Amino acid sequence: MKVGFIGLGNAGSKLAGSLLRNGIDLTVIDLDKNLVSDFVKRGAKSENSPKEMAENCDVIITCLPSPKACSEVMESTNGVLEGLSKGKIWLEMSTTDEAEIRRIGALVKKAGALAIDCPVSGGCHRADTGNISIFAGCTREAFDMVLPILTTMGRRVLHTGVLGTASKLKVMTNYLATVNLVSIAEALTTMKSLGMDMNVTYEAIKASSGNSFVHETESQVILNGSRDISFTMDLVSKDIGIFHELAKRQGLDLEMAPLIVDIFKDGEKRYGPREFSSNIIKRLEEMANVEVLGAGFPPEMIDDEPEEAGYEVIINGRQDY
Repeated sequence: MKVGFIGLGNAGSKLAGSLLRNGIDLTVIDLDKNLVSDFVKRGAKSENSPKEMAENCDVIITCLPSPKACSEVMESTNGVLEGLSKGKIWLEMSTTDEAEIRRIGALVKKAGALAIDCPVSGGCHRADTGNISIFAGCTREAFDMVLPILTTMGRRVLHTGVLGTASKLKVMTNYLATVNLVSIAEALTTMKSLGMDMNVTYEAIKASSGNSFVHETESQVILNGSRDISFTMDLVSKDIGIFHELAKRQGLDLEMAPLIVDIFKDGEKRYGPREFSSNIIKRLEEMANVEVLGAGFPPEMIDDEPEEAGYEVIINGRQDY
């Protein structure tokens, strides 16, 4: 099966790298020609346009920074839709709006192809090792067809239901992670202001009911000072903004979501949209006149678990089939 991959950013380059590392016939496209050249040197092919990629590949994967970018790649002249035909499969691995996924999915279906939304969760360090989790929203038929590809890129693969369900769940998980990040920033800054040792504080949280995946990953690069989690404030704002919009469409007047959206918009205004998202703690450091740093923490996250074969997560008691 020939796979085309469009978008070699922080997550995309690592997901595509897992495909290449495991012997998949891979073709890539990205605006950054240096990234494309690196993949070609490692054995991938390149194409001149998304249309040509769609014509020559069985599966076309998009992993892009925004719904607008995805729409341009799919719907523009020489875009993916122009090259799709019966039997092709489109995998959207970006974090995006489920309504937009369903809109473009209808165009993909009209071309005779299958559409799947496949966002990932677990951090770029796990995308790099093939140990990331993947959600997949699509028909069961489509899911079974692409499961070998998904289990090459990720470890835990979850069929979430129809097209769009994966994107709903993805923005929810990113919202929860962001709430956790903001609370961790407050907790660490408060403990620093109270004179606590930051290494002791880190281990106390890790050993307690307050522990979380976000603490075990992002707190480390916060305490190192690099704040390099390979994710930026504008991307957080996009994701939590989509989550908040989903709730508002349902008539839900959430309490924490608008506050979290405002906090990250303020972070973007203060430090720039491309600032690392974990540096949201700087707002509190400046207010408290402290530096929240520890000793011996890594500058970036590295997945120390060996790459393992992926598998479908079986859900007991599900009612949506």
